[in-house]
Amino acid sequence: MRILAVSALALVAATATPAFAQDSAPFSGPRIEAEAGVDHVGSEGNGRSGFLYGGAIGYDKQFNNIVIGADAEITGATTKQGGVEAGRDLYVGGRAGFVVGGSTLVYGKAGYTNARVSFGNDGQNNDGYRLGAGVERNFGRFFGKVEYRYSRYEKIDLNRDQVVAGVGVRF
Repeated sequence: MRILAVSALALVAATATPAFAQDSAPFSGPRIEAEAGVDHVGSEGNGRSGFLYGGAIGYDKQFNNIVIGADAEITGATTKQGGVEAGRDLYVGGRAGFVVGGSTLVYGKAGYTNARVSFGNDGQNNDGYRLGAGVERNFGRFFGKVEYRYSRYEKIDLNRDQVVAGVGVRF
């Protein structure tokens, strides 16, 4: 039994080592991720929270310790209050950050967002902007992140605050 356990551990270590042997730019290349978190939609101090879920794609380029990239995402939410329901949220934007300790990226992001909000049976698409900040940790080809983002939709006087965790893979 002990030989089997040691053999399995050696096999896992041998196959995982190439995945962790990254070049000097571990935050470069295309990426895809799944996201989940808390969504709070409100206006003038009122609001409701719900569960956020979705995915994102992006591309980053690392220059020494600076990373510049672009990303796009689509998310949905369970956030509802009275006859108001927050639906899908589309985002396209950029991000820039600094690599700390070789495998951690601290970044800020900004871009365009379009949220579908339903008032009773009347659904509206609303344009706005998003600002955010996050921390991403590299684990070879895989990564995990935690991010805060603020979105503002002037037309309907609506704010959206989200705290999101994500996991993904870089190609």
